[in-house]
Amino acid sequence: AGLGEFRIRDLNDEINKLLREKGHWEYRIKELGGPDYARIGPKMLDHEGKEVPGNRGYKYFGAAKDLPGVRELFEKEPLPPPRKTRAELMKDIDAEYYGYRDEDDGILEPLEQEHEKKVIAEAVEKWKMEREARLARGEEEEEENIYAVNDDESDEEGGKEREEEGQQKFIAHVPVPTQQEIEEALVRRKKMELLQKYASETLLAQSEEAKTLLGL
Repeated sequence: AGLGEFRIRDLNDEINKLLREKGHWEYRIKELGGPDYARIGPKMLDHEGKEVPGNRGYKYFGAAKDLPGVRELFEKEPLPPPRKTRAELMKDIDAEYYGYRDEDDGILEPLEQEHEKKVIAEAVEKWKMEREARLARGEEEEEENIYAVNDDESDEEGGKEREEEGQQKFIAHVPVPTQQEIEEALVRRKKMELLQKYASETLLAQSEEAKTLLGL
């Protein structure tokens, strides 16, 4: 490390140049039918027994690993914090999470009241200034009539009245049965259903014959 940054870089470049030349000879030996030293040869280890680090085939030896800009290449990024499961997240959700206990400490409510008073005072002051400005211009102040009826509302009420009047003036052009006639028809229908359910064919025939004789 005492050689200086530039000398260390020159030495490291020279070592990498020799390694490239060594790689070319190994490839040539393989072409001539010899052993593949690139595959079966020993790995390059540093003084700690670890494999020499490199980047895109360029190796860094000794003090070259601590040069500025090189150290950052081999610093491992911190692992991201483990993600919590849904069950773990639900453990932290309670009434306080939704804001139901914000007023329990007695701090928020007085602050809200104070802010509300301030907003109301500002609104009143703004209204007074606008009113004085209108009076200064000679504009007459017209008070809003809260009992005034809008055209839309009057139309709706008028429509309802017209509907009620139309219902009162309804005239039926067909005979409408009375309540008593409806009840008698229901009773006759009920009797016929009971007869059809419980009477035999003979009784039905006799009943029909009796009706014919009586002219019913």
